[in-house]
Amino acid sequence: MINSTRIELSNANMNQTRYTKLLTLSFSLLLTACAAQKEAAAPAAQTEETPATEAAGAAAPINDYPTRDRVEYVLECAAKHGGLGYISQINCGCKIDKIAEQLPFVDYEAARTFGQMQKTVGEAGAMFRGQKQAKDLKTRYKEAEDAAEKACFVK
Repeated sequence: MINSTRIELSNANMNQTRYTKLLTLSFSLLLTACAAQKEAAAPAAQTEETPATEAAGAAAPINDYPTRDRVEYVLECAAKHGGLGYISQINCGCKIDKIAEQLPFVDYEAARTFGQMQKTVGEAGAMFRGQKQAKDLKTRYKEAEDAAEKACFVK
């Protein structure tokens, strides 16, 4: 009787191991299929003409802000709003999303670069302070940021 119980337990363990392996394999195949489907669908993503890309004759994706830049913005924003708490992360994430709706990444990146370089002292910074393009981009960025601040932060 003890031997038959051991055999039954051994068979049950083998069946459970087979089931676990089958489940793992199925899950892996499902994830692989989803990843392949996303890669195949990526070229067919929606595009939107923006002022920065219309001149170049190219179309930019609607959500073209790289994750790194979004995270960098959220961290800077959260630091300005009392630290990296849950509420500030949510609000700052909302804020960069609102900015992304109003400003293509090319313009956002240029405005941030001009803003940083304008702080450079002397002749090296004069080139960035005096250009009309820099002033226009900074104004558009500031307007987008102010609108996002109103939309995402409760005062």
